[in-house]
Amino acid sequence: MSFRKYGFAGIRTAVAVAALTAIGITIGAGAIGKAQAADPREELFQKFTAATKGKKVAWVPVWLGVLESEWTRVMKANFDNYGIELTMRDPNFKSDVQLQAVSTLINEKPDILIVQNPTTTLLARELKRAMQSGIKVIQVNMSSNTTTDAYVGADVPHMGRVLAQETLNVCGGGKGSGKVAILQGEATAAYSLDMTKAATEVLGTDPTIKIVSSQPTNWDANKGAEIMTNVLQQNPDLCAVISVWGPQTAGAAQVIKNAGKQGEIKVFVASDGQPADCDLQEQGLYTKILSYTANLQGEAIVNAALALLQDDRPAGSTQYAFYTTNYWVSGPQDRQYCFTVPKE
Repeated sequence: MSFRKYGFAGIRTAVAVAALTAIGITIGAGAIGKAQAADPREELFQKFTAATKGKKVAWVPVWLGVLESEWTRVMKANFDNYGIELTMRDPNFKSDVQLQAVSTLINEKPDILIVQNPTTTLLARELKRAMQSGIKVIQVNMSSNTTTDAYVGADVPHMGRVLAQETLNVCGGGKGSGKVAILQGEATAAYSLDMTKAATEVLGTDPTIKIVSSQPTNWDANKGAEIMTNVLQQNPDLCAVISVWGPQTAGAAQVIKNAGKQGEIKVFVASDGQPADCDLQEQGLYTKILSYTANLQGEAIVNAALALLQDDRPAGSTQYAFYTTNYWVSGPQDRQYCFTVPKE
């Protein structure tokens, strides 16, 4: 631009035009920027996708039984939908295999490690190592002595208290013999330990109640049948049975039926809601089952993983708890609290 051509007045005019042009460009750019700004709902979804898509989740249950298969089915369906890769290892109830699987997976560095502990101690050290290496850890239903980023499962002591209170309602205060048997699971599993302890404490509040047996079945129906055979031989006037898990109770319930005492001896069972438990309840072998409904629990596991993936804090920084709700099943009208195994 030649200022000599326009003189001083021309210079002022040219500068003013240039300034207005620059302001116009700035205003226009701002308007365009605002027009192109992402919708807040879209921004939220983008953050979610960035935090979850392409992430890796490793899952090691005790074995791939009916309960664990339902958890796995729900996890896989949801994780596939979110673009999350799920790796599963089935130790088939072998503790040494499970420990090795967890150790190997830690070295593979998944973003989330999900475990079902067979005992309070087996995986405790490895879960701590996982968090120290930056892997967030979720424990399902049976916790270890190591507290991790999240626990998903039943409020186990609460279930024990509810089962015991139901037992007091029918056997306490001088009703019947007051004799009660408890079928534990694995003696060193937190799920069994905590439920048995809570139930025993509640039963102990009534002096008319006598716990005549409290033994581990190791989750096995045959062992449960063996225990119940011995209990009935010594206590034919048994009033009630409390069992910490459905499948292990089937043998004991059959022994009670064979002894001609079905309905007379009350059988109260903590259940994951698998179909066989509802079947046995409807057939009268179980008096009532207290279900925590595994398919809904599976959804809670997924939600815990999604929460941890979106949480910027490092592994070991949180202690989330996702406790699942319990429902009494006392007949076909409550069948919705038992899940349905999908057909292949």
